[in-house]
Amino acid sequence: MNNLNSILIDGNLTADPELKETSKGTPVCNFRLAANRFYRQGDEMQKEVSYFDVETWAQSAERCSRELGKGRNVRVVGRLKQDRWTDDEGQGRSRIKIVADHVELGPRPKSEVQAEEKIVSGEVAGSEFVAAAITVDTEVNTKKKGGAKKQEEPLPMPF
Repeated sequence: MNNLNSILIDGNLTADPELKETSKGTPVCNFRLAANRFYRQGDEMQKEVSYFDVETWAQSAERCSRELGKGRNVRVVGRLKQDRWTDDEGQGRSRIKIVADHVELGPRPKSEVQAEEKIVSGEVAGSEFVAAAITVDTEVNTKKKGGAKKQEEPLPMPF
């Protein structure tokens, strides 16, 4: 019988994810999360940052490599796994990582949102792809009863 080994963590990527393949061609994506903990010490707020390595496999790995980037907020559900090895000096080493079963996208970093707002407002010349996306978005909004409505960012997308 398996023992309980489950973790839920929310944090921001410290760098872009790295996609690799096993010798059999299975995609593996690795990234590091920074999880913040805020607490009060006396009258001052303190911040403690912890860093966690995350590993995703197969379709989830491919999607993470496409959708995620440095600074992106994600929520990961998975299990802890301990890797063990012997280094070049004969010393036993180990590290613990999170093997993700589920990854959910959180809000985008402010820099991405601000860049998108500039493109939509016409402050930055956009590509045909951006123009097409805005056109489709406008058509969808005007077809709704009551005229155009401001679209909200979609709910987190599990993968």
